Amino acid sequence: MSDVYDLHIDTDVTVQLSDCRQEDARAVFEVLDHYYRLEDLEPPSPSGTAPVATVWMATFDTSGGQREEVRPPRLAGKVGALLTGGYQAVSEVERVLAAGFDIESHQAVSGDQETEARLLLASR
Repeated sequence: MSDVYDLHIDTDVTVQLSDCRQEDARAVFEVLDHYYRLEDLEPPSPSGTAPVATVWMATFDTSGGQREEVRPPRLAGKVGALLTGGYQAVSEVERVLAAGFDIESHQAVSGDQETEARLLLASR
């Protein structure tokens, strides 16, 4: 394993947002995008005409970005969030979200190299 890989293994956090309106998902991602560097964004692509659960997913690099705090937007409803990544990076993203939204923690699952946090975000 290279030293470069070792230095960056814990900096990416994948954020999955669900159980919310598209506008609310976009608003949460915009808050994170002002603070961290957006690595990847996958818009939902529902297929067929049957109702489906929609999940918005983006990956943020917590080692870079503007670190620009923004006034959190008002959410129309609650937003389910699943954060996956290295321990420190997930904790940092949780801290940024907690600065702008009310957070209810539902579950945390820890592994050897990664952790997963399930949150419910709401406007203050």
